[in-house]
Amino acid sequence: MTATPQSQSDTRPVTPLGILTEQLEMLLQQVGTEPPELHDRLYRAWQLAAGLDPYLQTCTSPESADLAVLAQRTAAEAWNQHFSTGTTIRPLEQEMLSGHIEGQALKMFIHMIQARRVLEIGMFTGYSALAMAEALPADGKLIACEVDPYAAAIAQASFQSSPHGVKIQIELGAALETLCRLADAGESFNFVFIDADKREYIAYFQTLLSTNLLPSGGFLAVDNTLLQGQPYLPPEQRSRNGEAIAQFNRLVAEDPRVEQVLLPLRDGLTLIRRI
Repeated sequence: MTATPQSQSDTRPVTPLGILTEQLEMLLQQVGTEPPELHDRLYRAWQLAAGLDPYLQTCTSPESADLAVLAQRTAAEAWNQHFSTGTTIRPLEQEMLSGHIEGQALKMFIHMIQARRVLEIGMFTGYSALAMAEALPADGKLIACEVDPYAAAIAQASFQSSPHGVKIQIELGAALETLCRLADAGESFNFVFIDADKREYIAYFQTLLSTNLLPSGGFLAVDNTLLQGQPYLPPEQRSRNGEAIAQFNRLVAEDPRVEQVLLPLRDGLTLIRRI
């Protein structure tokens, strides 16, 4: 007889797989061991779900020491307290960190297309920015947009501790204003990563494509495009962010200027190429 699993994570599930794993675990605890056939089927389903993320971690190249320190620093922050005391200007949480698997994926993308200029919209504490910067050549440049000064300060301190931090330029303020300023200055980028306000995803996308910020042949990666499974669940089960992502996904799928693929990586990562 298989045992009922016990939760092994102190963080709340924020991906479709994490939520599915938690639901299966709760069902196992409610069902108990009787009837045995139902318990065993549920247990095998839980094993498939619960074992995937740890296996991905094992089979993916380890993060750099600098990234590991940054992840630990982010996890140690009292984010709820920071917002309640006004230290941060918006609610932030540890789960906003891109993390090991996604960080290594972004780093691999930069290597694959041999990018030299990268734009990040939504930096948080800088994990994804630093991961991508590690893949840039010595004369490469990454511009990272962040609206929260406290998160940006954590990122800047981490960048100063890394030999790759000199490639990163932080732009503090509203991302749309920064994009317009960069476009007016004639800037363009080989690769853009969006992980910011979900309700502004469409505005970011349209701004990138209506300017030369993302030129023909440029690549765009967009995070959270599965947003806890909400975009493909019934509309009544969606939050405002979930509905915003569902609308964004439809818009991208119907736009003849791009081709794209939505990957079930973490909370969903869409790769877009401007034709």
